[in-house]
Amino acid sequence: LDINANTYTSQDLKSALAKFKEGTEMENSKDELARQATVKQLFRPIEELKKEFDELNVVLETDMQIMVRLINKFNSSSSSLEEKVAALFDLEYYVHQMDNAQDLLSFGGLQVVINGLNSTEPLVKEYAAFVLGAAFSSNPKVQVEAIEGGALQKLLVILATNQPLPAKKKVLFALCSLLRHFPYAQQQFLKLGGLQVLRSLVQEKSAKVLAVRVVTLLYDLVTEKMFAEEEAELTQDSSPEKLQQYRQVQLLPGLQEQGWCEITAQLLALPEHDAREKVLQTLGALLTTCRDRYRQDLQLSRTLGRLQAEYQALASLELQEGEDDGYFRELLASINSLMKELR
Repeated sequence: LDINANTYTSQDLKSALAKFKEGTEMENSKDELARQATVKQLFRPIEELKKEFDELNVVLETDMQIMVRLINKFNSSSSSLEEKVAALFDLEYYVHQMDNAQDLLSFGGLQVVINGLNSTEPLVKEYAAFVLGAAFSSNPKVQVEAIEGGALQKLLVILATNQPLPAKKKVLFALCSLLRHFPYAQQQFLKLGGLQVLRSLVQEKSAKVLAVRVVTLLYDLVTEKMFAEEEAELTQDSSPEKLQQYRQVQLLPGLQEQGWCEITAQLLALPEHDAREKVLQTLGALLTTCRDRYRQDLQLSRTLGRLQAEYQALASLELQEGEDDGYFRELLASINSLMKELR
């Protein structure tokens, strides 16, 4: 090998590097062509697939087309009860997606479902509410349209009348979805006597299973307004539109007037740990408004003392099992904090 530095000129070296690079590119090109050939074996062009589907009489529907078809099936006078319920059941799957729920507005589908709440068939009411609850959830545009379409009044009427429990469960779900994070709907709810409707619902012996859901809803509404105030303080913005709307929701005075201080305290006697947890949270949220009522409630005092002893024992067992931050210990802390506030 001649390694004399004078043997190769700089031009010779550039030429050699260019040929080397060209060879590498050719190799890469061969690899890419081989990869593309492999991919083509795995997948076929969409035109080819469409042609085969056409031959098999298979139609590829968009979500919008499917929803239109389901609404037409539900709204058809020739559909049986089973077909109407099946259409609503399938529709609920699609409206979970925010865009699909908003598309339901574009062809009048939402109003058709809202009108389904007027049905004389409890199953239709139940599944119409099921669809609405999914469509309302965290979807302001749909919530606004629902209020304008009379959904709130219809939901409250069902809860206030004699209806099967499964229908009331779904209707309460739809009501919760409509009210959360929507202060204007909360104002209308109070004006329409919503707190009285919920109070009657909780006091029905056959609907006790709904009591915790109702209490959870009230807790959410109270804390929502509280967080809106706190956020305004942190950002030093005292007049955002949504905060002004929340300030018009006179929820706490309404709860006090309608006897919810006493109702919530009574629900602490429920046997399930999860139910007690939700009730304790709500008692804490209502503390500022209901403090005097709580202090005068001897039954509440006895219930708190009994639960304190029960959860002290359960928390001790958790510690023995090595759980430093156990569930029962948290419940005990909530009880201790509430008892301290009421001294």
